[in-house]
Amino acid sequence: MNYWLFKSEPDAWSWDQQVARGEAGEEWHGVRNYQARNNMRAMKIGDLGFFYHSNIGKAAVGIVEVCRESSPDSTTDDPRWDCVWIKAVKPLLRPVTLEECKVTPGLEKMVLVNNTRLSVQPVTAAEWEIVSRLGGV
Repeated sequence: MNYWLFKSEPDAWSWDQQVARGEAGEEWHGVRNYQARNNMRAMKIGDLGFFYHSNIGKAAVGIVEVCRESSPDSTTDDPRWDCVWIKAVKPLLRPVTLEECKVTPGLEKMVLVNNTRLSVQPVTAAEWEIVSRLGGV
């Protein structure tokens, strides 16, 4: 299993909206960055990710699961862009902020800390454990 982080502006798509999609999940569409797209192409069903509120809050707030592997993004006719589908698994008991990640030992190499603009990014197993612990799960 691999781990990921999905960033979303909560005023555009929030954790609560993701939860409301239920088992069907939601297409993680609209990503127009090659590195983020390639990350999604590498995902497998069952991979887990943090759902991260960017801009407002700047914190991981929940855990999602990849429920459909990469396929063409339905919001464009451009064949370069793919996306996965994700479903909410559970909320973190407390948000884990970017500032907290920046000062937590073991997270200094985390992509979130070093490339805050990448919207879909990998998380190592060790980083997953640390952030999960910080989030109370």
